[in-house]
Amino acid sequence: MRRIAQWAFAFLLGTMLAPGQQLAEPAPGTFVVEKDLMIPMRDGVRLATDLYFPARDGARIEAKFPAIMERTPYNKDRASRSWALHYVSHGYVCVAQDTRGRYGSEGVWHMMTDDVQDGFDTASWIVRQPWSDGGIGTLGTSYPGGTQHALALSNAPGLKAMVPVDAVSNAGYFGMRNGGAFELRFMNWIFTIGAPTGSRASRDPATRAALEEAGNNVRQYLQSLPLRAGLTPLRLAQEYESWLVYAMSHGTNDDYWKQPGFGVVDQMANYKDVPVYLVGGWYDSWGRQTTMSYMALARSKKSPQKLIMGPWIHGAHARSAHGQVDFGPAAAINGLEFRLRWFDRWLKGIANGVENDPPVRIFVMGGGTGEKTAEGLLMHGGRWRDEKEWPLARTRWTPYYLHGDGTLSPEKPGITKSSTSYDFDPRNPVPTIGGNISSGTGIMLQGAYDQKCGEHVWNCGNSLPLSTRRDILVFMTPPLEQDVEVTGPVDVKLWASSTAPDTDFTAKLIDVHPPTRDYPAGIDLNLEDGIIRARFRNSLEREQLMKPGTVCEFTIQLYPTSNLFKAGHRIRLDISSSNFPRFDVNPNTGEPLNGHRRMAVATNTVYHERDHPSHVVLPIIPFDSSAPQR
Repeated sequence: MRRIAQWAFAFLLGTMLAPGQQLAEPAPGTFVVEKDLMIPMRDGVRLATDLYFPARDGARIEAKFPAIMERTPYNKDRASRSWALHYVSHGYVCVAQDTRGRYGSEGVWHMMTDDVQDGFDTASWIVRQPWSDGGIGTLGTSYPGGTQHALALSNAPGLKAMVPVDAVSNAGYFGMRNGGAFELRFMNWIFTIGAPTGSRASRDPATRAALEEAGNNVRQYLQSLPLRAGLTPLRLAQEYESWLVYAMSHGTNDDYWKQPGFGVVDQMANYKDVPVYLVGGWYDSWGRQTTMSYMALARSKKSPQKLIMGPWIHGAHARSAHGQVDFGPAAAINGLEFRLRWFDRWLKGIANGVENDPPVRIFVMGGGTGEKTAEGLLMHGGRWRDEKEWPLARTRWTPYYLHGDGTLSPEKPGITKSSTSYDFDPRNPVPTIGGNISSGTGIMLQGAYDQKCGEHVWNCGNSLPLSTRRDILVFMTPPLEQDVEVTGPVDVKLWASSTAPDTDFTAKLIDVHPPTRDYPAGIDLNLEDGIIRARFRNSLEREQLMKPGTVCEFTIQLYPTSNLFKAGHRIRLDISSSNFPRFDVNPNTGEPLNGHRRMAVATNTVYHERDHPSHVVLPIIPFDSSAPQR
């Protein structure tokens, strides 16, 4: 548990610093800190807050300053080691606050839902202070990115600029519930981070030890689902257990998931019109939600809205290598300076031209040498490109069809009857190997990986490629004759049936690298994946079980990507019914979510015929020699 906590801090620190960069502490006497101010909220609960002030010779400078704020569940004390001392040296008052019920703050923690009013109340307190010039900027990654969205949805006074990175948003569509399935990383978050570190319960050493033991056994709890209230040590942290059991049981994307704090796209009318720079990654757990939020903000707001998407895993935009892949040194950005430029423009009025930057900047992965680096990583490479919108206006939405012989091609199947069946046994789910993961420490790998089992994947049990499993259907193009760029969201249209009243269908897009001297077996490189729970096939807002044997239409929404499939590579699509522990496993029984007592093997059938032409819609980008590339 200690190693997990240390890793989490090092990872959050890495979200600000460029590779090899050390956070330089300002000279002695140039800042002062007021620790643990208890700021009262409207209901009397007080939130622990640290303030960092510019100083001269050890004394606070008596002037008015703009504020930069982070509201975090991960311990406000870390602000001094990751961002506060940098920005205070540039003339900002830095505000770091523990969210409700976490670390030094009073009250009872609730996942995201208190952060709207608490953020508003904190902003109101800031603008009333004699040192405040009335302006507030915000930063933070992941959960603290979500608290920024919550603040904007409160129409907080003084809010002038935001930089939400990999931010919690649109959680009922993707992120917490995903196509109706539950993302088990949040079970891992509760068991290993939320309950045993920083919670009210963890302040008692004996209780913390019991919660840490449960966290150390999280793999076994994952294999023993469903999670029932009161039957694990998690009952010692009641608010955490209550939320987790509810979230795992509540699949419908209704008002709960759409409320401020969880939702952004459904709350645009309430979102304050301020400059927002959204940062996301192709391998981030919130990648699709980040692009969803940008599209909604760009359509509805007059203030500048910007988006940058890199080849990054969650919270790691200052690094260029992720998983088993290196994307080249240009892939990393300096998080401290990146944010400073945004804040200087909107909080201080410095004419640095940031508003004139292209609205969208993307990293197109691929095009590298394919060789093995000195660190033993695949050089997949890539390059930056500026764009005017998302998705790209010049996209050619191209269906690639599944065929009975395992091929994937733009030609629509002409055969009258063609299908492939497989048995999906929920007791033996397909292991997760990389992907859009966060809070996965100890149970999942993040980012780009060869889709091959081994000792590095705890629930594999062998060292074979995933493609050898009988419950994975593989569809693949011939080796490409020319380069193909795929940039944008990826949807899979599937016609399928099942012997079960409820089951899952999963899809994964893969860049198949051909054999080379360094990789004689080639590399099956995952790009994006997705899932649909059959009971939510018609709508995420209502459940409808299947009639066994009936052919139904499904849409599996994969996360967005930007990848250059080089000539000689293959485009591959894997279809299956599980991806564990990325998603909870469907028992195939039709029982209530997180309430099953039985498991059943389902025979699932995918159709690839004239009347049921299952396909993936690829956002293909034609080569444009005039597009700016860097």
